[in-house]
Amino acid sequence: MASQLDHVMTFEQATDSFVNMILPMIQDDEQRLGHVDIVARSEAWSNYVDSLHDCEMISDWQIDNWEHPPCCD
Repeated sequence: MASQLDHVMTFEQATDSFVNMILPMIQDDEQRLGHVDIVARSEAWSNYVDSLHDCEMISDWQIDNWEHPPCCD
């Protein structure tokens, strides 16, 4: 599928985007909870990657092979 995409986002680009756009919202919730919520981070990353795939910004291989970034561990 990657050969059919106009532009393929790299893992680094996706991680940077996630850290800058989505992680801050999770961190706000974590402040209220009083702890780091790894489950919420992991779920948010999976949803984010699914949305990138649905929008044809990443390939089938990428969605099948990308691990969670360090901020989700």
